[in-house]
Amino acid sequence: MSIQQLLLSIDELHSFSNHSTFTQNIPVEWIESALTLSSKATFRRRRLPEDQVLWLVLGMALFRDESIEEVARRLNICSEGLSSEQLIAKSGISQARQRLGSNPMQWLFQRTGEHWANERFTKDDWQGLQVFAIDGVVFRTPDTPDLQEHFGSASNATVKQSAYPLLRCVALMNTHSHVILDAQVGNYRTAETPLAEAMLDKIPDRSITLLDRNFWSANLMHTLMNGGNERHWLIPKRSNAVYEVVEEYGDGDALWRMTVSPQARKKNPELPAYWDVRAVTYEVQGKAKTVLTSLPHSDYAADQIALLYQQRWEIELGFRDIKSSMLNNAITLRSKTVDLIYQEMWGMLLAYNVVRREASHAAAAHGQRASEIRFKMAFTYIASNLIVMAAAKPESKTGMRLKDLRSGICNLFLDQKKARPNRPRMVKQSKTRYPVSRNAVSLK
Repeated sequence: MSIQQLLLSIDELHSFSNHSTFTQNIPVEWIESALTLSSKATFRRRRLPEDQVLWLVLGMALFRDESIEEVARRLNICSEGLSSEQLIAKSGISQARQRLGSNPMQWLFQRTGEHWANERFTKDDWQGLQVFAIDGVVFRTPDTPDLQEHFGSASNATVKQSAYPLLRCVALMNTHSHVILDAQVGNYRTAETPLAEAMLDKIPDRSITLLDRNFWSANLMHTLMNGGNERHWLIPKRSNAVYEVVEEYGDGDALWRMTVSPQARKKNPELPAYWDVRAVTYEVQGKAKTVLTSLPHSDYAADQIALLYQQRWEIELGFRDIKSSMLNNAITLRSKTVDLIYQEMWGMLLAYNVVRREASHAAAAHGQRASEIRFKMAFTYIASNLIVMAAAKPESKTGMRLKDLRSGICNLFLDQKKARPNRPRMVKQSKTRYPVSRNAVSLK
């Protein structure tokens, strides 16, 4: 089966009218673009078809505790000319993944994410604006010389090199559906801000993007704001910020004028010498917090802006779901070569988006917010059903399996989130570096 047949099997082809009414199908032009990604599109008979290689990469993200060979067995993945009872050689699976490469997985993730994250539901907007968040996360890779050279590792004053090479990922996420619109993946030596700047053209009009204070950059803010229509941003004030108050709008609401650094203007000569930002100051547990934003005073109230910034933590919850639920806290990726690390990463992000998107549609069908569905519950539901479907329909292709899941996930039980218990923070005792005997007796 060719890559063209692979993508055709994902769903029947129909056109879509706009981003908000994406029909869950893959248009023909996507297929034509995918065909240019690899010169290794054809496989000889008795090799693992690329449709099943794609399904295998997704399965690796859904069944992190299982070996790759066991994932293939669970999902009834077999080579052409072999029955499902005949096991695939470990070397055959590795070679099939190498032939597929990482580019098709990256392209498919980014193309689907661009449309899925822009799907809009009744309760999703904030005062008519879509809400997104940008933040970074790191993953460990196996400790091999090639991966260490490519990705690099962390260091500090005492440890010159961390135990594992580190991969850096910066994601752009819809804070309501938790679907990742886009992501940039690179080595640990690459800073987060340049990776974030590479995604700014994906942010839609009439939106607001929430950022962590580490992304403070005049170039990033101006590019985001001036690259479209009503593209706003919201970010905490840095402790060393220098400004002058231009106008007071009210208590805790003012217009500040800030100077653009010579370094930033040298990097981008189009930046102005100074820029005006709105500063909203509010109180959290007796401490004053200030956020800076491009939202105009005339249209958006200060108290609502203060509440809006709390949504930035939604992207942290998304990263937690990937690491704790999908990877089961095994944050070291399993692939051993650079290209397969990227392939595994794009496959994991695509699998995460599949779960999030289906949960969003299930929530909308019940008149609820997508955030009211527990990710682990949806993830477990999908993973368990894939095994049943693979056993019942071993001949079905990737797209048919996903289509069957979409028809059943609307029955997903909507578990309401419980209120977080209010307990005082405690400092845990640090672990000793000396072994502790099982027969040790605690002293009172």
